[in-house]
Amino acid sequence: MKNILILFAHPRYEKSRTNKALLAGLQGQDGITVHDLYELYPDFNVDTAREQELLLAHQIIVWHYPLFLYGAPAMVKQWMDLVLEHGWAHGAGGNHLEDKQVFATITSGGSRESYSHSGFNRHTMPELLYPLKQAAHLCRMTWLPPFAVQGTYRLTDDMLADCGNQYRQVLLRLAQSPPLKSVRGYDFLNDWIADLNRKEQP
Repeated sequence: MKNILILFAHPRYEKSRTNKALLAGLQGQDGITVHDLYELYPDFNVDTAREQELLLAHQIIVWHYPLFLYGAPAMVKQWMDLVLEHGWAHGAGGNHLEDKQVFATITSGGSRESYSHSGFNRHTMPELLYPLKQAAHLCRMTWLPPFAVQGTYRLTDDMLADCGNQYRQVLLRLAQSPPLKSVRGYDFLNDWIADLNRKEQP
């Protein structure tokens, strides 16, 4: 089983129904570490050595954050700039993250339909994640499709609970080392796990 590190970055977590629901389903799960960056580093003074040790101890890395104005909260960029050092994460001798799997978990107020070439936001969610994908490529990591909960303002408590259950299923399945070719054939991990569940129904 692979260990999973969730790099959670939400500047207003206490007001987020969606992210509370996603993390609630992970409580007590062996092999899953939820690492709250804003809680740990309110002054943005990221402990690079500590973060690198955590990365080495996990095989699957998740950038988990709300989408703000088409990008990640400032903490994510701060973390990347300080932790993914040249000579450690990339460049000559920078192979410590090689072959680790990585993906983004995103929440957005806009619906999935609005994030399309013909929609209000003009781009798909995977396209907006290209900077993260390229950073992962630079660090020789294996990029996976995102997990996304969208249209959050319209989700009921029951719907949010279902999203939390789906998120937990995605993580537990990935920890079991499924064939990555099949996983990467989807635009979203939500679709991958939904298909798996359908195929396994009696």
